[in-house]
Parts: sequence; structure tokens; C-alpha cells
Amino acid sequence: MKVIFIKDLPNVARAGEIKVVANGYGRNYLIPKKMAIPADTETINLVEAKIASRVRTEAKTEAEMKEVASQIEGREIFIEARSGGKEKLYGSVTNGDIAAELENITGIIIDKRKIKLDEPINQIGSYDVAVRFTKDITPKIKVTIIAKKE
Repeated sequence: MKVIFIKDLPNVARAGEIKVVANGYGRNYLIPKKMAIPADTETINLVEAKIASRVRTEAKTEAEMKEVASQIEGREIFIEARSGGKEKLYGSVTNGDIAAELENITGIIIDKRKIKLDEPINQIGSYDVAVRFTKDITPKIKVTIIAKKE
């Protein structure tokens, strides 16, 4: 029996794949649990159209991410923070603070979860920070923490 998988099944198939499975497995398990649908010409054409559409949108989003990455690559941002003795900060600078400052400078909204810090920044100084859009698109920015003048 030929079926089109609707959901990802580990070690079996991914959503959108067309596979031949045993008749009983397809009829008694996959189809009733809405994990797959029977494959005929109409549904195969529909799934192929959806896959093509998904590929186009993913390519468009990746191109947009590359454009944003090229705009922020090598940027240096300055963040003022209150500090005490020995250049230690009262609190810390987090990825949310860095995202907000990037938005102020560039006007580009970047999700704070995409900014990768090993740990929050607790001291005055310069730090190299990665912004991870995808596995392959990871621009680096320089964050400089300076003492706030009171």
C-alpha cells in the first residue's frame, strides 16, 4: 500500500514522504491515527506542490537571513551598565539587552534567543558574540560594555 505521511515518525518516515508500507500497517494503524493518507495521483500532486512551496519559502527566508547577517557582521555595539569596584557590573548584560541595542542601532529586530552567550556578561570589557540564525549563518558581533557615568 502506498501512503503519504502526514506526521514525522522516527525511524519510519518524515512528513510529506511517500512510501510503500504493508497493507495492514497502513490500513489499521497509520490511516486511523491520522499519521498518513492513502496515496493516489491527486494527493501525490497536492503533496508535491506543498513541498515545492515550502522549498521556495525556505529559500526566500534563508536569503533574507543572509542579508541581515551581512548587515550585522562585524558590527560593534556599546552598552552602558552600572558597575562597582574591579570593573564588576551590578547585575549582568544578557542576550535580551544585546538584542535591544542591536535593534536601536540597526533597526533590525533580532530574536534574543538567536544571540548565543556562554554566560551572562558580568564585567566591563569587549566580548565577541555570535548571532545564530541557522546552522550555517552565524555572524559575529563585538559587544563592548562600558561603565555608566552617574
